[in-house]
Amino acid sequence: MADRSLRGIRLGAQSLQSEEGVVFHERAQHIYSCTSCGRDTTLTFAADAEVPPAWECRTCGAEALLRVGEGTATVDHSGDKTPRSHWDMLLERRTIPELEELLEERLAFVRARRGAGEAVTVDKLSA
Repeated sequence: MADRSLRGIRLGAQSLQSEEGVVFHERAQHIYSCTSCGRDTTLTFAADAEVPPAWECRTCGAEALLRVGEGTATVDHSGDKTPRSHWDMLLERRTIPELEELLEERLAFVRARRGAGEAVTVDKLSA
C-alpha cells in the first residue's frame, strides 16, 4: 500500500488505474454532412453499433446526414410530431363561438372594472 500512496496527488485529477489487459472494442468512423452549412463532421461509433442516419451539426445545429458512398442517407420525417401551439390546444377544448362568447364576457368585466376604477380615482381627486 505504501507504493500507491495518494500523497501529492489531487483527487479526481488523475486516475490510478492502468490500461493493462484492457481490450478496446472495435470502432468505425462515419462522416456526416450538414444540410445547411455544408460542413463535414467525423464521428466514431462502435463497429457493431446502429449508426443513426442524421446527426446535429456541431457548427450550426442543423441536421447533418450520414454519408453513404458518394451520396447521403435519406431520413424519413413523416413520423415526426409537429409541436402544438397554445391556440391548437385551446381549439381542442373550445369552439370558435364559445371562445368569442368568453372574450365578450371578459371584455365586459374589464370595461366595468376599468370604469369603476376611474370613477373612484376621480372622486378621490375632487375631494
